[in-house]
Amino acid sequence: MATWFISDLHLEPARPASTHLLFEFLQHIRGKAEALYILGDLFEYWIGDDFLATPPGQMVLPILTAFKQVADNGTPIYLQHGNRDFLLAEEFAKLSAITLLPEQSIIKLYGQPTLIMHGDLLCTDDVEYQKARVLFRSPQWQEQILAKTIPERLQYAQSLRVQSQQTAQTKQEEILDANQAAIEAALRSAQVWQLIHGHTHRPAIHEFELDGQTAKRIVLGDWYQQGSFLRVDAESMKLSAEFH
Repeated sequence: MATWFISDLHLEPARPASTHLLFEFLQHIRGKAEALYILGDLFEYWIGDDFLATPPGQMVLPILTAFKQVADNGTPIYLQHGNRDFLLAEEFAKLSAITLLPEQSIIKLYGQPTLIMHGDLLCTDDVEYQKARVLFRSPQWQEQILAKTIPERLQYAQSLRVQSQQTAQTKQEEILDANQAAIEAALRSAQVWQLIHGHTHRPAIHEFELDGQTAKRIVLGDWYQQGSFLRVDAESMKLSAEFH
């Protein structure tokens, strides 16, 4: 039995291969995993749970059903919001049997206290993004967006995605990555020495010294070209593009 971590799947109809890979993965772990953690950006964008009641939203239901089947087989599933799907709410959680977690959570991972998060909060050098993040997470902004019609929200989400892609191309790689001082501050605040996150799409396991102890940061990859899976059990930790 193992605990699995995934993030940045960015599921959308235009990339059905990622959805098929998710179905294969969920079938693989069903009844054989202690827990599954999704660390944000499960979907390329999410415009509100009421989207599920529309014809396009019905296409998402098989994904939610697949999660629920895993949960019904005894594997709890947890999700943290990412910067693309922060409007996931109670109806999504109910239909998928997924438990929504705070944006920063500490879990006991086989005796090792571990901080988990999406990771965008660590990219403090990207000042422009951090300002936008505060706006998007505010209740007032979310209330205004959810008051729009679904076609209006879809159009707005797609325009934000294009704008984000264009902006990212003009920024230096270092600005888009996690800031080491922010990483260390997050670990100190949580009083742990292990961190798992996604967002940066740079899968790796980093070890460094923090306050005289060895700290570890595990970064999950995205699913644009292939998968990214972290498998942890009592004896080992494996970060791979494959789950088999």
